[in-house]
Amino acid sequence: MSERSQLQTGRTAAHDSAFLRACRREPVPHTPVWFMRQAGRSLPEYRKVREGTAMLESCMRPDLVTEITLQPVRRHNVDAAIFFSDIVVPLKAIGIDLDIKPGVGPVVAQPIRSRADLERLRPLDADDVPYVTEAIGMLTAELGATPLIGFAGAPFTLASYLVEGGPSRNHEHTKALMYGDPELWADLLDRLADITAAFLKVQIEAGASAVQLFDSWVGALAPADYRRSVMPASAKVFDAVADYGVPRIHFGVGTGELLGLMGEAGADVVGVDWRIPMDEAARRVGPGKALQGNLDPAVLFAGREAVETKAREVLDAAAKLEGHVFNLGHGVLPTTDPDALTRLVAYVHEQTAR
Repeated sequence: MSERSQLQTGRTAAHDSAFLRACRREPVPHTPVWFMRQAGRSLPEYRKVREGTAMLESCMRPDLVTEITLQPVRRHNVDAAIFFSDIVVPLKAIGIDLDIKPGVGPVVAQPIRSRADLERLRPLDADDVPYVTEAIGMLTAELGATPLIGFAGAPFTLASYLVEGGPSRNHEHTKALMYGDPELWADLLDRLADITAAFLKVQIEAGASAVQLFDSWVGALAPADYRRSVMPASAKVFDAVADYGVPRIHFGVGTGELLGLMGEAGADVVGVDWRIPMDEAARRVGPGKALQGNLDPAVLFAGREAVETKAREVLDAAAKLEGHVFNLGHGVLPTTDPDALTRLVAYVHEQTAR
């Protein structure tokens, strides 16, 4: 049976894992835990294996991707692995001149500001990212019943990097294009939606058990602007992978006012940052969705007792949810003590054992 057939019939080794059951809003043996940016960042073994290797290069080496993705699973006993990559990998793969500069982030040599610039965004094909297919094949063989989450950057966040030329605090060029030339903006996001969907399809067909769409910067928008100018492209991505039957997670930072719309876009699981409690998030999202989140990543610096107190608050607020995946409200901070993460996983598992 092909991998795609297995995915469509649900017959993968990870199908009955706590993580996938929670995503499907089914009963779980314990609340599953994984952490955004668990692959790398805070782990000394990650820094050692990446020594002398640039970020983008490390994303294109299946041996490194496999090792880095597995490291937190081995160390923390998390309930899912997250594929080690970067949201700009598909853009690099189609020929966009960009680099990830340490301490800065993705930097684009020639920002996209005009209709002529759109021609640089050609469609993505599986042959553009053979290292992704190879790495996921290696990973699923190693992970067995532990699910692998594939991921991609959402069209708005990718557009923001491309239009600004790098990270931005105010997104002034992005918003100027969105408000000033809505037709060009719609075409840009539509093209990015196709690239993102193709990148997710490669990961699912290679064996990813779930996918997460990161819209890191979309919290900069008002709900009306999100609905009109962003939601159609995100919905296109989710719709493109719907037939695979894998859970689709949608996460953004500072998106408390957008949670209902992010669920409407097509997610099965809506990620929540730390700014609102999980029960209030559930009210905003509405029925029929699982939720993921939402411990403040900075709490991990406060000592064991404080971490457990705050984790308990998250669990209590999530107690009546249809499905809950415990996570941080954003990624693991680089100077986090890895042992604090290991202890947190054990605490959540113990407190929620059924």
